[in-house]
Amino acid sequence: MLEARARSRHPGELEAAFTDAIAQLVSGVCVVTARGRGGEPCGLLATSICSYSVDPPAVLVCVGRRGRACTAIVAARAFGVHLLRAGGEEIARTFAMPGADRFGAVDWEWDAEVPALASELVVAYLRCVRVAVKHHGDHAIAIGEVERVETAPSDPLVYLRRRMDWRVQSAAAP
Repeated sequence: MLEARARSRHPGELEAAFTDAIAQLVSGVCVVTARGRGGEPCGLLATSICSYSVDPPAVLVCVGRRGRACTAIVAARAFGVHLLRAGGEEIARTFAMPGADRFGAVDWEWDAEVPALASELVVAYLRCVRVAVKHHGDHAIAIGEVERVETAPSDPLVYLRRRMDWRVQSAAAP
């Protein structure tokens, strides 16, 4: 039976319960990148991303508002979404760490104005044009219309129950 929890008088209790509940949701692990105001590459780790529209193709990306990369993503004309390959835990940790030299640790190149991670690191890459931004709580929600897609046949890096070591398994054919 599920335990019901309501907003309580104890600060942080609802947030902790919410975080525990959301940890049960399987997510792909993505790196979102953009060019910073000074021309430098910026990027961060995101697990809150989803398909938003097929016509036109668009994604919705939620990024924490505290870092420099968030500022770049919501201000840039375009951003990149990179769904990491299985085995990419080290890259994920690098892009999750505040203050890390994120782009010094990975192979990448400019794709027009978007920093693009090397194709051998990702199962999918989407270059998006930012069309909307909404700020809510401690995150910014960016909607990007997809203008370029690259995919590779490989398994994605999956995040579940605060771990990235899960493996995708195909169902047996009937």
